[in-house]
Amino acid sequence: MIDVTGQISAVERRIGDRTLPAGQARVLTIAQTYDAAVADVFDACTNPERIPRWFLPISGDLSLGGRYQLEGNAAGTVERCDPPHGFAATWEFGGEVSWIEVRLREAGPGRTRFELEHVAYVDDQRWAEYGPGAVGIGWDLALVGLASHFAADGTGVDPAAAAEWIASDEGRRFVTESSKSWTEASIEAGTPADEAQAAGERVRSFYTPTPTP
Repeated sequence: MIDVTGQISAVERRIGDRTLPAGQARVLTIAQTYDAAVADVFDACTNPERIPRWFLPISGDLSLGGRYQLEGNAAGTVERCDPPHGFAATWEFGGEVSWIEVRLREAGPGRTRFELEHVAYVDDQRWAEYGPGAVGIGWDLALVGLASHFAADGTGVDPAAAAEWIASDEGRRFVTESSKSWTEASIEAGTPADEAQAAGERVRSFYTPTPTP
């Protein structure tokens, strides 16, 4: 069982922007602290044998300059690797390119703060329609997997059963709370409340469609 309220509360979410050579980009940041050493968290995020245990099956070359492919999801190129403190890579999905960076730092003895930043060009129309939850909920689900991976009691969400879990009452509640949290982050970043709430509801409905009778 996942402690939905505890997991949602344990995650920090921020929305910002950044000026890049090609124009203004949106920046989504998500972070959580785990009861694991920095080197262990880095290994969990970069070892192709461990990544499928909490995220998705992965293939390719995970060394600097190598190409990776997440099964049924994004591909990209590893652009920076600074073990055990983090890495950066392109995130190529649906014909578009964005960028991710993972930063790890010690947060006390045997504890690590994991922070992921996702930078993407998103036009105003698409932002108004979907908001940050379009990718934020997916990253929230990834952090559930990582939290489960490091859980001392071995409980959590098995990636192989993730789709079934999302369709459960617990999973639907998690997605709903995640969407609410990203909506709040969007409002804090300056999005009008009615626009942010409408976008959050559209994304929540996408992730948790009404079951067929």
